[in-house]
Amino acid sequence: MSGTDRRHQLLEAALAIFARKGFDGTTTKEVAAAAGVTEAIIFRHFPTKQALYTAVLDYRAQSPEFQESLERMKASMERNDDEELLRTLARTVVKSYREDPGYERVLLFAALEGHEQGLAHHRQLVAPVYELLRDYFTRRQREGAIIGVDPGAVIAAIGGMAKNYGMMTQMFGFHIESATDDEVVEGFIHIMMHGIRPAKAGEK
Repeated sequence: MSGTDRRHQLLEAALAIFARKGFDGTTTKEVAAAAGVTEAIIFRHFPTKQALYTAVLDYRAQSPEFQESLERMKASMERNDDEELLRTLARTVVKSYREDPGYERVLLFAALEGHEQGLAHHRQLVAPVYELLRDYFTRRQREGAIIGVDPGAVIAAIGGMAKNYGMMTQMFGFHIESATDDEVVEGFIHIMMHGIRPAKAGEK
């Protein structure tokens, strides 16, 4: 196995165990056993358990899928397409819970354990995306395209709806049987763009 392939194998094994046991409950011995290697192999690639944990966070945050979503968001910003930007952001979050719930569980464990080093690293990873979105919504407010609430509240609103839906369905076992993920996301977009009250007579 090449060094790159071995590293990916170790990261996948570590992700699965960190997702079940958190940072404190995971040992490098368990990761090695899950990957079918010795602990010495682990430490050949990662000097400490913390280094392995940090690499797991980087591994998912730098995935091609996430980078593709980021490029779609940037394209929406260039077109001033507020609705498509919100849609892409919400779909990215929901898809993460649907297809890669282990990563989200790792982050949840970090918060529950108070693993500040891991949380700080995650904040560092997402900060550039947050600032990109914040700058965009600030500009759109200056242009009069959206209302003058704090741009961070706009990001928290759409991100919070998507994350809560992902947690409900993928972690807590709730199901919205009458709607698909895409239909739920469209509901979130409608709420963001138009609120929940029906249009008055004569309104579009």
